[in-house]
Amino acid sequence: MAPPRSAFGVSRRAALVGLAGTAVSGLLPLDASAAPAPAVLSRPALMSPKALGAAMLAVTRAGNRLVAVGERGTVLLSDDNGQHWRQAAVPVQVTLTCVSFADERHGWAAGHLGTILHSDDGGLSWRKQLDGIAAAARVAEAARASGDTKALAEAQALVDEGPDKPFFDLSFIDTRRGFAAGAYGLLFATVDGGQTWQARSARAANPQGLHLYGLRATASQLVVAGEQGLLMRSVDGGATFSALPSPYKGSFLGLLQTPGGQLIAHGLRGSAYRADPDASRWERLDSQTTATLSASAVLPNGGFVLVSQVGEVWVAPPDAFTLRRLPVREAVPIAGAVLAADGALVLASLRGMRRLASLPIE
Repeated sequence: MAPPRSAFGVSRRAALVGLAGTAVSGLLPLDASAAPAPAVLSRPALMSPKALGAAMLAVTRAGNRLVAVGERGTVLLSDDNGQHWRQAAVPVQVTLTCVSFADERHGWAAGHLGTILHSDDGGLSWRKQLDGIAAAARVAEAARASGDTKALAEAQALVDEGPDKPFFDLSFIDTRRGFAAGAYGLLFATVDGGQTWQARSARAANPQGLHLYGLRATASQLVVAGEQGLLMRSVDGGATFSALPSPYKGSFLGLLQTPGGQLIAHGLRGSAYRADPDASRWERLDSQTTATLSASAVLPNGGFVLVSQVGEVWVAPPDAFTLRRLPVREAVPIAGAVLAADGALVLASLRGMRRLASLPIE
């Protein structure tokens, strides 16, 4: 099944924070003893011809290769621009929701149970760098270091709940610096290619612990989008964040950055907004749809593509405010999109991978 990318609600950890509100830092014990690890975190994904029809949730490029991820640890590779696919070996059976490559060899995939995987051979093989148990331990370490009562209570709740929190997006600046964001405000950073991951959740401008669905990182800034119109920005590598004025109170499910540096935030009910690189002012785009815009892809001319959960494909030329719908022969729920090296639009859908061979680019 697809991950709860549009789930709502404030973390129940907020209630624990209230109960611990009068605790004194240093007197609030933090039991970070490891919960039993679910078997799917150590069980390799099944290699099967049926994987080609699995629910796929994200797709990206690793050089000219396409790498797609989806349910039960499925990773698919294509070296002919999405015409044919083969399955890669993966050490876990958890659903993977996002994938990002810094170059043609070094990539990361993340998803349910706080899982982050790494590949250094273009997606052919993967190893686990983080899971929800280790992630909770990292949050606990950060809480102890801060001495903050609220952070300690939230960390204890995260430990108690076990490794159930999914990551929803990844963004890498280069092969060493990257970020991962997910449910209930999970936000992690690495500066060594994922050998270590540091918790950044407590530093975010997200006091309600809202879900974080999209992020885009460059050498100069990190922009994060989430539910209830959450937008925030860091200009110091995730050390501190500031809240951004939001043009929308519904959930943003993704962020895109065009070659010219413009940011596109998209989400529920056809909502789509564009901002200059500093994300200070957002303008609404006319998407001409009420369907949830679930994924996006950049075009070489500076435009972009948005796709919906009901199978619609919309194209926006550079600087246009109105999106144009492309005809699609088979409408299937789409969760991810990327432009292949030959110009075809390749889609990750809940019924496997799809390819639109002709994509008009103005």
